[in-house]
Amino acid sequence: MKVLIVDDEPLARRRMASLLAGVDGVELVGEAADGQSALVAVDRHDPDLVLLDIRMPGIDGLEVARRLSLRSSPPAIVFCTAYDEHAVAAFDADAVDYLLKPVRRERLLAALERVRRFNGELAASASTGESGSGRHRSHICARVRGEMKLVPISAIAYFLADAKYVEVHYDGGEVLIEDSLVSLEEEFGERFVRVHRNCLVARERIDALGKLPSGETTLRLRGRPENLEVSRRNLPQLRRFLRDL
Repeated sequence: MKVLIVDDEPLARRRMASLLAGVDGVELVGEAADGQSALVAVDRHDPDLVLLDIRMPGIDGLEVARRLSLRSSPPAIVFCTAYDEHAVAAFDADAVDYLLKPVRRERLLAALERVRRFNGELAASASTGESGSGRHRSHICARVRGEMKLVPISAIAYFLADAKYVEVHYDGGEVLIEDSLVSLEEEFGERFVRVHRNCLVARERIDALGKLPSGETTLRLRGRPENLEVSRRNLPQLRRFLRDL
């Protein structure tokens, strides 16, 4: 994996380079101190991953990521910043991961593994002729007790709308996010199906339909104890989905 480091602080670049040193399969191909230099360096080195600071003079990291995303084969982006208030914007910019400074080695290694999986998925899509231009977030970002928490999309069982928030029910627990259910359905419609006006369920978690004594239809999920209510409007598509399994 070819890696480019972009940060306006020389000390931060040196520290990141030292963290990368000795990591199997990782080659540091260059460094850049600002956004414009980063774009030039990407053209020169064609990296697989850009470790990108956000706050920089001139073109900031978010704008660099936006410009790179317009390319036919953009590199993976992992943001590295001291300011966690940029997390949501970072994931809106299709970042694979988001690291807070000072970056810990084990956290960096986890991010590199996510990038390997991400690049593997893109390669698989390319081999089957699928377009990679419509890539979606690999994680949901939520604020929990003042800290940013990343929830892998693959770990989410369902989204449940509650007042102005959406509950994210995943293998490790539950968090609240401010995304709308409509926007989540638009982004992740290939992985989640609507079962009620307030609920999206991961297709791979769907197990079976059931009925309550009152006549209401419920949905049982694999690996989850709860049953979810199914609306009459969404019942036909769920039945078709189960027949096709």
